[in-house]
Amino acid sequence: MLTNLYSSDRNAVKIGLTGTPLILHNNKQPNGKESSKTTRQIFGDYIHKYYYDASIADGYTLRLIREGIQSNFRIELAAILKEIETQEGSIDKGALYAHDRFVSPMLEYIVKDFVNSRIRFGDKTIGGMVVCDSSDQARKLHKIFTEHYVSGSSQAYTLTSALILSDEGTKQERRDLIDGFKKGKIDLLFVYNMLLTGFDAKRLKKLYLGRIVKAHNLLQSLTRVNRPYSGFHFGYVVDFADISHEFDLTNRAYFDELNQLYGEELLKQGDTGVFDSLFRSKDDIENDLRNIYDKLFSFDLKNAEVFSQQINQISDREQMLEIKKALESARSLYNIAKLSGHDELLERIDFHKLAELYNEASRRLDLLNLAELMKQGSEDQNILNAALENVVFTFTKVSEEELVLADRLKDVARKTREGLASNFDPADPVYISLYEELQRLFKKRNIAEMTQDDMQESIREFRQLFKQIAELNRQNENLRAKYHGDAKYVRVHKRLRERSLVSQREVDLYEVLMGAKNNIDSAIAGHRDVVTHSGYIERLIMQKAVDSFDQHHIPLKDTSAPELIRDRLAKEYKEEYEGILV
Repeated sequence: MLTNLYSSDRNAVKIGLTGTPLILHNNKQPNGKESSKTTRQIFGDYIHKYYYDASIADGYTLRLIREGIQSNFRIELAAILKEIETQEGSIDKGALYAHDRFVSPMLEYIVKDFVNSRIRFGDKTIGGMVVCDSSDQARKLHKIFTEHYVSGSSQAYTLTSALILSDEGTKQERRDLIDGFKKGKIDLLFVYNMLLTGFDAKRLKKLYLGRIVKAHNLLQSLTRVNRPYSGFHFGYVVDFADISHEFDLTNRAYFDELNQLYGEELLKQGDTGVFDSLFRSKDDIENDLRNIYDKLFSFDLKNAEVFSQQINQISDREQMLEIKKALESARSLYNIAKLSGHDELLERIDFHKLAELYNEASRRLDLLNLAELMKQGSEDQNILNAALENVVFTFTKVSEEELVLADRLKDVARKTREGLASNFDPADPVYISLYEELQRLFKKRNIAEMTQDDMQESIREFRQLFKQIAELNRQNENLRAKYHGDAKYVRVHKRLRERSLVSQREVDLYEVLMGAKNNIDSAIAGHRDVVTHSGYIERLIMQKAVDSFDQHHIPLKDTSAPELIRDRLAKEYKEEYEGILV
């Protein structure tokens, strides 16, 4: 259908609506192949962006809590596996994670946690999903579950479950099971690749991750549990696979993508050098390409068929991996060149050919990996079974933390910047101090390298700064209301107060300036162009200021006060008038 849609009108304007864009960090499809384009490459720049943090504020989605899980062994498993590999060759880790000795305690943890969560939340209607390491593990988990945890079993828990795999049952049977879960008839779903995107069940509040999901698929998977439901404030992710590193990578890529890779929305004020690492000069790109060509010197890079024949003679996986990495680097340089505006470089270098060679290299490496796996036979499985006889797996909860999507950092940084930008007195020493602190926060780290902990700390710092800015703006607005909304007199008021040139009492300063304001505004009413005549407006302001001091019987602490009022107000009136003309 998609092919027909594209072909029906090749010149059509394409508009995409997506919950999670395809991002640049790791653009792999579930089958391991690289997808050809990202969302922005297909549709162009964003028309509108609705951030996750805004969605939370509007009540459409929930925040996420990650529960870290540690797997402990009575005997160190790594040492056993290393010994087996030394004797017999590598062992397929998938076989380990689908083994009864591993799966049984994992399932016990999941079931206990799920039941306890229902008790803790006071809600027996919530459901859970287990994202398994492989289809074999999913089948094994579901098999043990049906033997030990269903109604009538010896266990104290009586739950129901369903196995959802692409090759398990018919489409209609899978639809019926999914519908049963949504209606609350099924407690737990065991899945591998299915239901990680697009699946919407509000009651799903516990997601058990048994494997690392990458890039936009990770964000899609996590957001299965973020639907508002029955007063919940969070969706919960139980992390057996330790997704922390992948989440940080994906989160940064997501942050960059939504800011169109430049961060211009964050850095309208402050030092744009924070994002300098995203930009490369044409010379840098060409130099990187020369280094890549040097690594690939012995191969034909112009003829894909010859290149394929050459690499098909390579049996060393490490060598093949280096070739693939070199071509992958070349492809990333295409994105950098495009984003940096080096169109002439794109015309001179056939990046599309390099992408074709990359696909050939990927296929060869996949074949070598498959050959390596095929070396593992039943004897290896028997060895693994024997080695696991003395291994006891236990799973322990070790942490609980909120998964902070980069939107929240972006949102609080934007609010802080906008709060500072709305201040109408940039000469205020307090404003200057806060502005310097904002610059420090932007310079403190390269956002593209932030981890979850870094983001949490930065969010706290931005929030603290935002409170100070909000308080300064509140005080300014209160004072501006005193002068009937006239910011000119607020700025002059504050400069006089800072230098203590009038009375210690602020009300005395206010009465002097307000008296001068009324008289000056009355004198120039209908003739505001007189403010462009320096001599006239300065004499007028000086006269009205002195009259106001006399009228309110305010003593001068410093005789330079009227002159300061004259100079500053004359400048303010002129700048205001020029602004009106513009």
